[in-house]
Amino acid sequence: MDADILATLPLWLAAFLLSLTCHEAAHALAGRLGGDSTASDQVTLDPIPHIKREPFGTLVVPVVSFFLQGGGWMIGWASAPYDPTWASRFPKRAALMAAAGPAANFALALIAAVAIRVGIGAGYFELPAGGLSLETLAVAPEGVARGLALFLSVLFSINLILGCFNLIPLPPLDGYAIVPLVLSDRMRHKWFGLFSGGSALLGLIVAFVVFGSIMPPVFQTAIGLLYHGV
Repeated sequence: MDADILATLPLWLAAFLLSLTCHEAAHALAGRLGGDSTASDQVTLDPIPHIKREPFGTLVVPVVSFFLQGGGWMIGWASAPYDPTWASRFPKRAALMAAAGPAANFALALIAAVAIRVGIGAGYFELPAGGLSLETLAVAPEGVARGLALFLSVLFSINLILGCFNLIPLPPLDGYAIVPLVLSDRMRHKWFGLFSGGSALLGLIVAFVVFGSIMPPVFQTAIGLLYHGV
């Protein structure tokens, strides 16, 4: 096994767990503020409760996928429970709970982008001479700076991807539950009726196909904004 790939695993996993934890904690916090305390124990930036709830999706799948792809990417998932009865009674609040997860991811991506720009401006990081990748949006020759550049690059990439992917309006993604935020009660029932009857797997398959087309231009636009003026 490539020693360089193995050395980057802890930084990838740290960024991945932080991203999932913030996503689910945001869901749980929005739910609690809206009157649903089902996921109160998930309102934490401590990854342990989230790992205990979904150990396969938060640890096993990310690490296995990382090695299967030779480093440079991870997939996985976590979850925050909610009360379906509460969601039915307060559909707008439930939609806001769904929106909180992607919003947290975009906030993390913005924080990472600001840190990268500050690091480049201060001479702590450098622009990648060998081309961009998810983990080389900024680079450093050695030491702590090199690890921090990789971590921030991964944090930016993962959260941009998670935020955009979860906005696709297909079950079981957050975007599907966000749509009712702008619908009337009658239209909301019609919307949910379109995807009734075990459509989660089909929704994921379609979402992955669609995502492969929409993410490259989104990522290129985000990179252009990240390096604007540099």
